[in-house]
Formats: sequence, C-alpha cells, structure tokens
Amino acid sequence: MQETQGKSLMESMLLRAVRPYKSGQCDGGDTVDILIDRGVISRVGRDIVPPRDIPVVDGGGKLVLPGLVEAHTHLGYSFLGLPWFRNNVGSNLQDKINAEKAEIKRRRIDFQLQAERQLAHSLALGSTFLRGHVSIDTDTGLEPLEGVLRAQEKYKELLEVQIVAFPQAGLTSRPGTIALMEEALSMGADVVGGLDPAQSDRDPKGSLDTVFGLAQKYCKPIDIHLHEPGELGGFSTDLIIERTKSLGLQGRVTISHAFCLGDLKPADIARTLDELAQNQISIMTTAPAGRACPSAAQLVRAGVTVCSGSDGVRDSWSPFSTGDMLERAKLVAMRNNFRRDIDVELALRACTFEGAAALGIADYGVEEGCSANLLVVPGETIAEAVINHPVDRIVIKGGHIVARNGSILENTLFG
Repeated sequence: MQETQGKSLMESMLLRAVRPYKSGQCDGGDTVDILIDRGVISRVGRDIVPPRDIPVVDGGGKLVLPGLVEAHTHLGYSFLGLPWFRNNVGSNLQDKINAEKAEIKRRRIDFQLQAERQLAHSLALGSTFLRGHVSIDTDTGLEPLEGVLRAQEKYKELLEVQIVAFPQAGLTSRPGTIALMEEALSMGADVVGGLDPAQSDRDPKGSLDTVFGLAQKYCKPIDIHLHEPGELGGFSTDLIIERTKSLGLQGRVTISHAFCLGDLKPADIARTLDELAQNQISIMTTAPAGRACPSAAQLVRAGVTVCSGSDGVRDSWSPFSTGDMLERAKLVAMRNNFRRDIDVELALRACTFEGAAALGIADYGVEEGCSANLLVVPGETIAEAVINHPVDRIVIKGGHIVARNGSILENTLFG
C-alpha cells in the first residue's frame, strides 16, 4: 500500500480501492473508495474524485474493518516492556490474585506507564476502543486508578478507553472497598465493576444491591466478572437479570466470562439466554481453553450481544494473551469449533460490531456517517484475515493514520 505525498496524520483522506466489512458479510463486499472528511466517512462509492489537496491512500483491494473493540482487559498490571514473569502461580482464583499483588509490589509497578504501554500496543494492532478493568482494593488504594486515568487522558485522541472500577479482591466482603468504589466513580471511572457475588463476597444480594446501587447513583453502566460455575453461576445470573429488569437498566449491563453458561442444563441455558436477550444484557467471553464457556453461536441465535476481550496481557495470570483482537477472533472461532467462513465471521463480529454494541459505541462501522476508525488488512475473505491475523495492517483513528504493521507511526504519540 502506498500513500501520495502528504502528512502521515490526516483528518481527511481518500481511501482508494478497498473492500468494506459489514456485519454478517463474509467476503468484504465490492471494491470501493472511501472519502473521509474531518474524521467522518462522508462518502463510499466507486471512482470518487477527491477534493483538491486531499491525500489519497491506495488500498490495493484490501479489506477495511471498523476499528477493533477490546471489550475486556486489565489496565495497569501488564508486564509489557518488563522482564519475563516466571509463572509458578497456583490454580485457584485467590492464588492468582495474591500472586499479582505480590509481583506488582516486588516490581514497583508504575501503573500509568504500564497502562500507556498496553494502550499503545492495542492501538498498534488495530483496537480503537477499549474497556479496561482497574482493581479497586483496600491494599493498593486508588493509586492504580490514578495512573490509568492519567494514561486514559493522554491517549484520549487516539484510543477511546472506558475504565471499570473493579473490586477484584471482593466488594462487601472487604470493609472499606465500597467507599473506595464511590471515590473511584467520583474521580472518573466510567463503569461499575463487580465480582462473583456468591463465591467471592458470599453475599449475593448485598453484593449485587451495592453494584446496582452505585450504577444508579452515578449513572454508570455495569460490568460484572462472573466466574461462578454451574448452578451457582446460574443463580447469580438470575439475580443480575432481575435487577436489570426492575431498575430499567436494559442495555447497560455486561456479564464477563459467564462460565456457568457453558455447563448449565440445556433447559436452564435456554431460559437464561432468552431473559438475557430480553433485558439486553451483554456477555463477554475470552473463549478460554481451560474452562467451560458460553457457546457464541448459541448466544447469537438467542439474540444476546456477545463481545470478547484479551483479559490480562502479559501479566501474572497468563502468558498467552497478546492483546491482538484479530487473533482473539481466531481463538473465539477455535474454541467454538467454527470452521465455516460464515461462523468465523461471527467470531470477528464479537470483536467489532457486537463489541461496539456492548460498550455503547455510536457511529460505528464502515458506512457513510460513521466515525473513521478503521483497520486495513489483506485477505480475500473475512475468515482469511481472522485466521492469518496478518502483521500487514494500517490503523486509522478519526481519519488519522496512526499505526502501520504493528507499530505506532513516528510523531503520532503526542509529537
């Protein structure tokens, strides 16, 4: 792909000879030109004559996707740019939480720096929207949030970041955490987080009443980590559905992981999915290899919004996640045994259109009137782009070319 002469960072441009991806479409559509005017897609069509002095970028018939959506990651705790973490952590949840705290203290982690490294990494790979969970804990206080808020502010023109105030060590079970959550939301956290109301807090009613109460008080959406398996997780899911319905919070609640939806009885799953769809509760799945997890196809058939995320990126929890949402779409496809192109496209949808719906992102897509947040990649079909997740990429944010081939362009970052 070659550019005509002009600045690397553009608010207006003509993207020549590309194939836009639309939700539900496997082949990327016909070859067209895309005219971007002041950060917005103003025209899509063939043989567009650009206004004078508008730079032209030759797409060479490549695919154009809307900017990828990282719907679930943990910010400030990544070890990107730091020495390798030798993982000898135990298998249960508390082992992992304790190990993370110990390693962060040992390394004297700079939360702002590590958040910035992860945001730059995600942007370079094509994510232009990101929801990041930040631990709100009586041990660490609000220092992690303060660092991530500074990183969010620094990157606000390049990456739209939603910060979740996440009580990772427990909410009602840890005195002082609720007050910290209130302070975090007052400071600017965008989303109220929650965690395993029965298994972690051992107080499902009190825990969820607190989460939903904070959401109402601060007019924030909700994102609850739910690792609870089987019937226990199903019980907590029912409580979340009840509160969403009674408080009129349809479209503002996400359940992350929802492992229970992978091992409930078929009749219970069918009923639960129907209620999730009716109440517009989104499900975030990372499609993990080691746990039962929701069936993406079953969720979509039921009308449930399904998004995906990297979870931790190069942290003490797992060494596998790269933060590449195109690769994550491949992992979702593999975990769900998707082989047909139409099914692989469904996996990409979780990392694009469905993710945008879950996060409440407006003007999303590759159509006239949408914000020009785009990813240009090679591939004859959508499935080929997902399976190959090529290094060859151009990332466009608000009409600016900000990254190429996995690297941020020089002078893009506040130059």
